[in-house]
Amino acid sequence: MAKEILKVDNIVARYGPVEVLHGINLQVNEGEIVSLLGSNGAGKTTLLNCICGLHDAKEGQIWFQGEQITRVPAELVVGRGMAHVPERRQIFSTLTVEDNLWLGASVRLPKTSKKEIAKEMETVYERFPILAERKWQLGGTLSGGQQQMLAIGRALLSRPKLLLLDEPSLGLAPLIAKEILEIVQEIRSQWGTTVLLVEQNARAALAISDRAYVLSTGMVMLEGTAEEISNDPRVQSAYLGHSHEAV
Repeated sequence: MAKEILKVDNIVARYGPVEVLHGINLQVNEGEIVSLLGSNGAGKTTLLNCICGLHDAKEGQIWFQGEQITRVPAELVVGRGMAHVPERRQIFSTLTVEDNLWLGASVRLPKTSKKEIAKEMETVYERFPILAERKWQLGGTLSGGQQQMLAIGRALLSRPKLLLLDEPSLGLAPLIAKEILEIVQEIRSQWGTTVLLVEQNARAALAISDRAYVLSTGMVMLEGTAEEISNDPRVQSAYLGHSHEAV
Protein backbone atom coordinates (compact mmCIF):
# COMPACT_ATOMS: atom_id res chain seq x y z
CA MET A 1 0.00 0.00 0.00
CA ALA A 2 1.32 3.45 -0.95
CA LYS A 3 2.55 5.58 1.93
CA GLU A 4 0.99 9.01 2.23
CA ILE A 5 3.45 11.92 2.36
CA LEU A 6 1.03 14.86 2.12
CA LYS A 7 -2.59 15.22 3.17
CA VAL A 8 -4.66 18.37 2.74
CA ASP A 9 -7.87 18.16 4.74
CA ASN A 10 -10.73 20.61 4.09
CA ILE A 11 -8.48 23.65 3.59
CA VAL A 12 -10.12 27.08 3.41
CA ALA A 13 -8.06 30.15 2.48
CA ARG A 14 -8.90 33.82 2.10
CA TYR A 15 -7.40 37.04 0.80
CA GLY A 16 -8.96 39.61 3.08
CA PRO A 17 -12.70 38.94 3.16
CA VAL A 18 -12.65 36.95 -0.09
CA GLU A 19 -12.61 33.17 0.27
CA VAL A 20 -10.47 31.63 -2.49
CA LEU A 21 -10.19 27.99 -1.39
CA HIS A 22 -13.41 26.29 -0.31
CA GLY A 23 -12.64 23.07 1.56
CA ILE A 24 -9.86 21.52 -0.53
CA ASN A 25 -9.01 17.85 0.06
CA LEU A 26 -5.90 16.33 -1.51
CA GLN A 27 -3.50 13.46 -0.97
CA VAL A 28 -0.03 12.75 -2.34
CA ASN A 29 1.75 9.44 -1.83
CA GLU A 30 5.50 8.88 -1.65
CA GLY A 31 7.15 8.60 -5.06
CA GLU A 32 4.28 10.12 -7.01
CA ILE A 33 4.08 12.99 -9.45
CA VAL A 34 0.70 14.62 -8.88
CA SER A 35 -0.56 17.52 -11.00
CA LEU A 36 -2.89 20.36 -10.09
CA LEU A 37 -4.78 21.54 -13.16
CA GLY A 38 -7.16 24.44 -13.61
CA SER A 39 -7.58 27.81 -15.24
CA ASN A 40 -6.03 31.04 -13.95
CA GLY A 41 -7.63 31.99 -10.66
CA ALA A 42 -8.66 28.43 -9.80
CA GLY A 43 -6.62 28.52 -6.58
CA LYS A 44 -3.67 26.31 -7.53
CA THR A 45 -0.91 28.70 -6.45
CA THR A 46 -2.75 29.65 -3.27
CA LEU A 47 -3.02 25.97 -2.39
CA LEU A 48 0.72 25.45 -2.89
CA ASN A 49 1.41 28.53 -0.77
CA CYS A 50 -0.79 27.18 2.04
CA ILE A 51 1.00 23.83 1.91
CA CYS A 52 4.50 25.35 2.14
CA GLY A 53 3.60 27.96 4.77
CA LEU A 54 3.61 31.11 2.63
CA HIS A 55 -0.14 31.68 3.10
CA ASP A 56 -2.16 30.86 6.20
CA ALA A 57 -5.08 28.51 5.80
CA LYS A 58 -8.05 29.80 7.79
CA GLU A 59 -9.65 26.39 8.26
CA GLY A 60 -8.65 22.77 7.80
CA GLN A 61 -5.39 20.90 8.33
CA ILE A 62 -2.27 20.04 6.36
CA TRP A 63 -0.23 16.95 7.22
CA PHE A 64 3.30 16.27 5.94
CA GLN A 65 5.08 13.00 6.70
CA GLY A 66 2.57 12.36 9.47
CA GLU A 67 3.09 15.74 11.16
CA GLN A 68 0.53 18.53 11.26
CA ILE A 69 2.06 21.61 9.58
CA THR A 70 -0.95 23.89 9.18
CA ARG A 71 0.23 27.50 9.60
CA VAL A 72 3.80 26.41 10.36
CA PRO A 73 6.15 29.17 9.02
CA ALA A 74 7.68 28.49 5.62
CA GLU A 75 11.27 28.40 6.91
CA LEU A 76 10.35 25.59 9.32
CA VAL A 77 8.46 23.66 6.64
CA VAL A 78 11.61 23.69 4.48
CA GLY A 79 13.58 22.26 7.38
CA ARG A 80 11.15 19.34 7.58
CA GLY A 81 11.84 18.25 4.02
CA MET A 82 9.68 20.27 1.66
CA ALA A 83 10.93 22.59 -1.09
CA HIS A 84 8.97 25.07 -3.19
CA VAL A 85 9.90 26.43 -6.62
CA PRO A 86 7.49 29.34 -7.03
CA GLU A 87 5.97 30.73 -10.18
CA ARG A 88 8.51 32.84 -12.13
CA ARG A 89 11.38 31.17 -10.26
CA GLN A 90 12.32 34.00 -7.85
CA ILE A 91 16.03 33.32 -7.82
CA PHE A 92 18.42 35.85 -6.29
CA SER A 93 19.27 37.92 -9.34
CA THR A 94 22.22 39.77 -7.78
CA LEU A 95 23.93 36.58 -6.57
CA THR A 96 25.96 34.18 -8.66
CA VAL A 97 24.67 30.79 -9.75
CA GLU A 98 27.01 29.18 -7.22
CA ASP A 99 25.75 31.35 -4.36
CA ASN A 100 22.12 30.67 -5.28
CA LEU A 101 22.82 26.94 -5.06
CA TRP A 102 24.57 27.28 -1.70
CA LEU A 103 21.53 29.09 -0.34
CA GLY A 104 19.40 26.11 -1.29
CA ALA A 105 21.66 23.81 0.69
CA SER A 106 21.99 26.14 3.68
CA VAL A 107 18.95 24.63 5.46
CA ARG A 108 21.00 21.44 5.91
CA LEU A 109 23.87 23.13 7.72
CA PRO A 110 25.48 22.31 10.11
CA LYS A 111 24.09 18.75 10.13
CA THR A 112 25.52 18.15 6.67
CA SER A 113 29.14 19.10 6.01
CA LYS A 114 30.06 21.68 3.40
CA LYS A 115 32.25 19.05 1.77
CA GLU A 116 29.26 16.74 1.28
CA ILE A 117 27.11 19.58 -0.03
CA ALA A 118 29.84 20.60 -2.47
CA LYS A 119 29.86 17.03 -3.78
CA GLU A 120 26.09 17.12 -4.28
CA MET A 121 26.43 20.47 -6.00
CA GLU A 122 28.65 18.79 -8.57
CA THR A 123 25.81 16.33 -9.21
CA VAL A 124 23.52 19.29 -9.90
CA TYR A 125 26.12 20.77 -12.26
CA GLU A 126 26.38 17.43 -14.06
CA ARG A 127 22.63 17.44 -14.64
CA PHE A 128 22.59 21.11 -15.60
CA PRO A 129 25.91 21.65 -17.43
CA ILE A 130 24.80 25.10 -18.58
CA LEU A 131 24.82 26.14 -14.92
CA ALA A 132 28.34 24.80 -14.48
CA GLU A 133 29.44 26.95 -17.41
CA ARG A 134 27.85 29.98 -15.77
CA LYS A 135 28.51 29.28 -12.09
CA TRP A 136 30.08 32.72 -11.52
CA GLN A 137 27.47 34.56 -13.57
CA LEU A 138 24.77 36.58 -11.79
CA GLY A 139 21.43 34.83 -11.66
CA GLY A 140 19.62 37.79 -13.17
CA THR A 141 21.65 37.54 -16.38
CA LEU A 142 20.53 33.97 -17.14
CA SER A 143 17.81 33.14 -19.67
CA GLY A 144 14.38 32.10 -18.41
CA GLY A 145 15.09 28.42 -18.95
CA GLN A 146 18.45 28.66 -17.20
CA GLN A 147 16.85 30.46 -14.26
CA GLN A 148 14.28 27.67 -13.99
CA MET A 149 17.07 25.08 -13.95
CA LEU A 150 18.81 27.10 -11.24
CA ALA A 151 15.62 27.31 -9.17
CA ILE A 152 15.10 23.56 -9.43
CA GLY A 153 18.75 22.80 -8.67
CA ARG A 154 18.64 25.10 -5.65
CA ALA A 155 15.53 23.31 -4.36
CA LEU A 156 17.07 19.87 -4.87
CA LEU A 157 20.09 20.81 -2.76
CA SER A 158 17.80 21.12 0.25
CA ARG A 159 17.24 17.35 -0.27
CA PRO A 160 13.44 17.58 -0.16
CA LYS A 161 11.13 14.64 0.32
CA LEU A 162 8.43 16.66 -1.45
CA LEU A 163 8.99 19.25 -4.17
CA LEU A 164 6.28 21.78 -5.00
CA LEU A 165 6.65 23.15 -8.54
CA ASP A 166 4.52 26.12 -9.61
CA GLU A 167 4.27 26.60 -13.38
CA PRO A 168 7.84 25.47 -14.21
CA SER A 169 7.37 25.92 -17.98
CA LEU A 170 5.73 29.36 -17.78
CA GLY A 171 7.16 31.77 -20.34
CA LEU A 172 9.63 29.28 -21.77
CA ALA A 173 10.13 28.29 -25.40
CA PRO A 174 8.47 24.93 -26.22
CA LEU A 175 11.72 22.95 -26.46
CA ILE A 176 12.98 24.35 -23.16
CA ALA A 177 9.61 23.71 -21.52
CA LYS A 178 9.77 20.10 -22.72
CA GLU A 179 13.25 19.72 -21.22
CA ILE A 180 12.08 21.15 -17.89
CA LEU A 181 9.26 18.62 -17.66
CA GLU A 182 11.68 15.81 -18.52
CA ILE A 183 13.78 17.04 -15.60
CA VAL A 184 10.71 16.75 -13.37
CA GLN A 185 10.51 13.06 -14.28
CA GLU A 186 14.20 12.62 -13.48
CA ILE A 187 13.73 14.26 -10.09
CA ARG A 188 11.38 11.45 -9.19
CA SER A 189 13.29 8.60 -10.83
CA GLN A 190 16.86 9.59 -9.91
CA TRP A 191 16.49 11.66 -6.73
CA GLY A 192 13.50 9.75 -5.34
CA THR A 193 11.63 12.98 -4.74
CA THR A 194 7.84 13.21 -4.67
CA VAL A 195 6.47 16.05 -6.81
CA LEU A 196 3.31 18.16 -6.60
CA LEU A 197 3.13 20.06 -9.88
CA VAL A 198 1.12 23.06 -11.06
CA GLU A 199 1.52 23.29 -14.82
CA GLN A 200 -0.25 25.39 -17.48
CA ASN A 201 0.29 22.74 -20.16
CA ALA A 202 -2.26 20.17 -19.01
CA ARG A 203 -1.41 17.65 -21.71
CA ALA A 204 2.29 17.68 -20.85
CA ALA A 205 1.59 17.56 -17.12
CA LEU A 206 -0.72 14.57 -17.42
CA ALA A 207 1.85 12.76 -19.58
CA ILE A 208 4.34 12.69 -16.68
CA SER A 209 1.91 12.42 -13.75
CA ASP A 210 0.54 9.47 -11.83
CA ARG A 211 -2.56 11.30 -10.66
CA ALA A 212 -4.16 14.72 -11.01
CA TYR A 213 -6.65 17.08 -9.42
CA VAL A 214 -8.66 19.62 -11.39
CA LEU A 215 -9.46 22.82 -9.51
CA SER A 216 -12.13 25.34 -10.43
CA THR A 217 -12.98 28.48 -8.43
CA GLY A 218 -11.23 27.17 -5.34
CA MET A 219 -12.77 23.69 -5.31
CA VAL A 220 -11.65 20.24 -6.47
CA MET A 221 -13.93 19.39 -9.38
CA LEU A 222 -12.23 16.17 -10.50
CA GLU A 223 -9.56 13.80 -9.26
CA GLY A 224 -8.18 10.53 -10.54
CA THR A 225 -5.31 8.84 -12.30
CA ALA A 226 -3.66 10.77 -15.10
CA GLU A 227 -5.31 8.43 -17.59
CA GLU A 228 -8.76 8.94 -16.07
CA ILE A 229 -8.38 12.71 -16.09
CA SER A 230 -7.03 12.69 -19.66
CA ASN A 231 -10.03 10.70 -20.85
CA ASP A 232 -12.64 12.83 -19.10
CA PRO A 233 -14.65 14.70 -21.78
CA ARG A 234 -14.83 17.87 -19.68
CA VAL A 235 -11.07 17.98 -19.25
CA GLN A 236 -10.58 17.26 -22.95
CA SER A 237 -12.79 20.21 -23.79
CA ALA A 238 -11.40 22.68 -21.27
CA TYR A 239 -7.70 21.82 -21.34
CA LEU A 240 -6.84 19.34 -24.09
CA GLY A 241 -8.51 20.93 -27.11
CA HIS A 242 -11.31 18.42 -27.78
CA SER A 243 -14.92 19.40 -28.37
CA HIS A 244 -16.93 18.22 -25.37
CA GLU A 245 -18.76 19.94 -22.53
CA ALA A 246 -16.36 22.02 -20.45
CA VAL A 247 -15.60 21.55 -16.75
